Amino acid sequence: MRISSIAKSIVAGVAAGSAAAVAATQDGTLVTGEVVTIVLAVLGAWGITYAVPNKPTPAASTPPSEPTVL
Repeated sequence: MRISSIAKSIVAGVAAGSAAAVAATQDGTLVTGEVVTIVLAVLGAWGITYAVPNKPTPAASTPPSEPTVL
């Protein structure tokens, strides 16, 4: 299954943003500093995840040829 870098970064941003939002709303209020933290978590996850390249697909292995007899 191939996942594009953009899809990876979107999922990472949603995960980081929701984790920060859950932590920020534990006291029942959401102040400006907490909103900034949520936004920075999303932007940081997007940037870092998008910058890291996907693992390259391994090349198809070719069967070894028959040994030559000298």
